[in-house]
Amino acid sequence: MTPDPTDQTDQAAPTVRRALPAAVVVASNRASAGVYADTTGPLIVEALLGLGFEVGEPAVVPDGEPVAAAIRAAVEAGARVVLTTGGTGLTPTDRTPEATRSVVEREVPGIAEAIRAHGVAQGVPTAMLSRGIAGVVGTTLVVNLPGSRGGVKDGLAVLTPVLVHAAEQVVGSDH
Repeated sequence: MTPDPTDQTDQAAPTVRRALPAAVVVASNRASAGVYADTTGPLIVEALLGLGFEVGEPAVVPDGEPVAAAIRAAVEAGARVVLTTGGTGLTPTDRTPEATRSVVEREVPGIAEAIRAHGVAQGVPTAMLSRGIAGVVGTTLVVNLPGSRGGVKDGLAVLTPVLVHAAEQVVGSDH
């Protein structure tokens, strides 16, 4: 059987041509208080490194305004991509979407929609409860991922094929 050249299932995700800075923000009241160690931030760091981004350790902060402050700090430091994890659910302390919305200038709803749809398609009906958003601030793409390891993995599966392209598009690169 001849391989279909339009089939992208076996093709590697594009990587950054030159290392672009990225940042990871973990929204967790308990992890930021030292109650337990965060396990989602390192998954995101590993994925970003695999795509060729430059990324340091995750910033672990309480949910709410500290998330907005961490996003702003990453943008000011030159990050082209900021991925957050946590704080996207329905509990009263889940405030990451609101914090993110206070920072972004333009939303990119298709990203968040695709992440939720992918989770549901993977047999996780609660993925539809994520309130995460995605948007652009200046030349930085910001995307909220859920706070569970499974939700992060599902989100990264959606982002991996498009993240480099999106980071390049934010600054006006050709299609």
